[in-house]
Amino acid sequence: MSRKAEVIVWDVQHGLAIYIKSPNGRHIVIDLGTGDYSGNNASFSPLRHLYANYGVRQIDTLIITHPHLDHIDDINLADSLSPKSLTCSRAISEELIMDGVLEKDKPKYRRFIDMRDRYSNDIPNDSPEALTNPDNWGGMSISTFAPLSYDGANINNYGIITVIEYAGVTIVIPGDNEEGNLADFMKRPIFKSVIKDAHILIAPHHGRKSGFNTDFANHINPYLTIVSDGRHCDTSANHRYSAVSRGWLVHRRNGSPATTRKCLTTNSDGEVYIQFGYNDDDSRYLEVKI
Repeated sequence: MSRKAEVIVWDVQHGLAIYIKSPNGRHIVIDLGTGDYSGNNASFSPLRHLYANYGVRQIDTLIITHPHLDHIDDINLADSLSPKSLTCSRAISEELIMDGVLEKDKPKYRRFIDMRDRYSNDIPNDSPEALTNPDNWGGMSISTFAPLSYDGANINNYGIITVIEYAGVTIVIPGDNEEGNLADFMKRPIFKSVIKDAHILIAPHHGRKSGFNTDFANHINPYLTIVSDGRHCDTSANHRYSAVSRGWLVHRRNGSPATTRKCLTTNSDGEVYIQFGYNDDDSRYLEVKI
């Protein structure tokens, strides 16, 4: 078994799509954004790329933070890859999900509702698909947190927060949860203990000011914040994330010199490739490339 985990934060324009390969070679997908600024390809599908270039034939677990189009756009292909399990919010009513959806987008939202009805969040702890058992994922811990209360019609605040940890490296993926909802999460001791001093934060709500919670960001105290967003955002909080991030050496796949960065953005840096685990001498490492 490999002793490394791999994460790709895709450039999916204004959206989110993350791929995680566990140390034992299992495939985890978080959200289903599409498109690609860096490749000038509005129809880019991370799942199609994984199928063609990574040999991914089935998703072991799919996590959908919340059903907005920029997080479920590739749901038809995701369903064809027959996820073994699906984690998503069951608290959002069908009426709220479909409220205001454009006619052309309704089939994707209906596919989400159909998938949600076909899968169950209640997976036994002894199941090979249980997220709660690190042995299922090559020693990688996967923690998911759902809100304890919900903010009316704001679907962002129904979001699932995912935290992964392996070889002492922690990555926090909060979806589009906004500032007030993050304050509620911060009242939960278990949640605070899992995210404290994490290495990497995927900025909530695409790095917008509405998702910046000072206590949350300071408690995570990340080395590096990654923002997945479009090119034009007049409510960016990127400077705030840079101020609370400690900095990490980021390598370039084109061979250019590595530089210490505090905040990466998919709209200017493209895909972000993360690898972490154990060296042959059992020392731990974290490598980030753009």
